[in-house]
Amino acid sequence: MATSRASFRSLSRASQFISARRPWTCSTCRNGVARRFQRGLATTPEVPKKPYYVTTPIFYVNAAPHVGHFYTMVIADIIKRWQVLLGNDAHLLTGTDEHGMKIQQAALAAGMDTQAFCDMNCRTFETLAKAANINNDHFIRTTDSSHRDAVQYFWEMLNHRGHIYTSKHEGWYSVSDETFYPQTQVQNSLDPTTGRKRMVSIETGKEVEWSSETNYHFRLSAFQDRLLELYNRPDSFITPSKYATAVIQSVSSGLTDLSISRPAERLTWGIPVPGDDTQTIYVWLDALVNYLTYAGYPFPPGQEKSSIWPANVHVVGKDIVRFHCVYWPAFLMALDLPLPRNVLVHGHWTMNREKMSKSTGNVVNPFFAIDRFGVDGMRFFLAYQGGLSDDADYDNSFIIRDYKKWLQGGIGNLAYRTIGCAKGKLHSYIQDATSDKLPTASIADEEHQAMLIATPLKVAEHMTGLNPRAALQEIMSIIEKTNKYFHAAEPWKSANPQWVLYNVAESLRISTILLQPFMPDKSQELLDLLRVDTSNPAKRAFSATVYGSDPDYGEGIRKGMLFPPLLTEE
Repeated sequence: MATSRASFRSLSRASQFISARRPWTCSTCRNGVARRFQRGLATTPEVPKKPYYVTTPIFYVNAAPHVGHFYTMVIADIIKRWQVLLGNDAHLLTGTDEHGMKIQQAALAAGMDTQAFCDMNCRTFETLAKAANINNDHFIRTTDSSHRDAVQYFWEMLNHRGHIYTSKHEGWYSVSDETFYPQTQVQNSLDPTTGRKRMVSIETGKEVEWSSETNYHFRLSAFQDRLLELYNRPDSFITPSKYATAVIQSVSSGLTDLSISRPAERLTWGIPVPGDDTQTIYVWLDALVNYLTYAGYPFPPGQEKSSIWPANVHVVGKDIVRFHCVYWPAFLMALDLPLPRNVLVHGHWTMNREKMSKSTGNVVNPFFAIDRFGVDGMRFFLAYQGGLSDDADYDNSFIIRDYKKWLQGGIGNLAYRTIGCAKGKLHSYIQDATSDKLPTASIADEEHQAMLIATPLKVAEHMTGLNPRAALQEIMSIIEKTNKYFHAAEPWKSANPQWVLYNVAESLRISTILLQPFMPDKSQELLDLLRVDTSNPAKRAFSATVYGSDPDYGEGIRKGMLFPPLLTEE
């Protein structure tokens, strides 16, 4: 039996292994090396001492959901499912934001009772979560009584600690954004549809109007230095760093205190300020507390540390960075509550490189997209092409292109050809390979094996860094390299195709295990097709991505069509 020239002691040496020409290593030694290698990565991130807690923003119910909401849900769901794949307890929270002036006005325009309007539109977002196969543990609504109680208690604690005062406030107010903007953050603009002159927010492009009112203020300016310390800590609070840079610049230029209530005569649809029914709590203070509400806030004395709080990741779009990265941590600092560990920010989806807008009619209905391309087809496309640092362009032709290349012609075709080429002997090849009964592997075989050992660790690194897109692209590199390896080896012409077919089978097994957070249904379908044991969850966990670790799959495999042609292609 040949022995290995080197063992893996760190991730940095992986490239040496991949490129080195090594004599064949027996399965016992090979699996031991791979497990030590993977165990090394597994100890790199902090081992969760509480359930891993992921959130989406709560979505505003003044209009129907669009593909941006769908994308945010999918990214958060992938992160939650990844933690489950690692064997961790994980929770995912999503829900709806149902208070504020926009809701009040939208319900009035629809001629509906405001609560009935919220109930109707809330159901649409719940339906989207189900249609998108989002594995959320709770769906929260800001009209829930438990949330109302949490928000009013949060307010009372801020007031008790002296962080709230009353003052007259004047400024430019955006009903659409539900926030005031200083003079430096607004500009004159022309309405593209009417040509009317108007004042808009520079950040969002939404119209603002001058407002003067007396309301309650939060002493946001007192937290400037602590916020800057947060942004500059070694482990990034805001990911990607592009958004952290912009937030640091903004906060460094100075913070003004924040108006956190609205006169009830103007805004009735919301949570009243405790002890003052003439004022309604600012919708963003109300909304942000939802993350605490699900965690059990207000925490019973002595049980603060038994909660799932703090959140490990808030997943948000780039348009609400200020609320999550400035206001929210400042509120928490004021009450000495633990801060969320990370805010993952993503870009927007555009169409023809233009921002999607209901007024221009270039929005994407996520339900139509799921019906046309399948839930996993859409989840794959959004995760593979969606932008974190930058925006991403949406087009049906792009979805069709990726479906054909990566799913139908990539994974699906590879599985079909492998099963056909094995001619019913794949299980015996797997058993022979894992018990060292096959002939000596070629250099090409060994290089492919090295790639399969190294790639799961690369995927895990990307997920630890909260980059699902890079992780998915790494997984799909297995499929791309395996197709080239299969084509070059031509096992259908070989008298001894065992090593090639075994390595290709391992490529499918390993990549499919890794794909489970991204495409839950299709991954399960392929693992079932490969006869990976369903009765033993460990066979489908991240720990099972060790090359050669499963000798028992492959029995009685038959061809199946994983990714059928799309009904309409254009």
